[in-house]
Amino acid sequence: MASDVELVELPEGAVAAADSNAPRSARDLEAVYDIPVTVSVVLGKATMQVSQLLKLGRGAVVELDRKLGEAIDIYVNNRLVARGEVVMVDDNRLGVTMTEIVKADRVI
Repeated sequence: MASDVELVELPEGAVAAADSNAPRSARDLEAVYDIPVTVSVVLGKATMQVSQLLKLGRGAVVELDRKLGEAIDIYVNNRLVARGEVVMVDDNRLGVTMTEIVKADRVI
């Protein structure tokens, strides 16, 4: 069985871009640097009835399901991407430091 096949020479660099095993550089990612993403940090969760929620006032404490010092979850666009710890940035500001990257339901 014979078929006509035309071979086309690709410009230099096109083969490396098509090869999924080729190493990527920061320059390859420049197109996505300006895309905004939403980063959320979940300190913990609590479940309560609406009636309980409406009774909360200033200074009320809501107990969360996390313990002090336990890792917090970091989400990007509602997808879990990392775990981290709360850190003090200034005297009155908090930040988060990433301690583990989560990839495909496993921690790296």
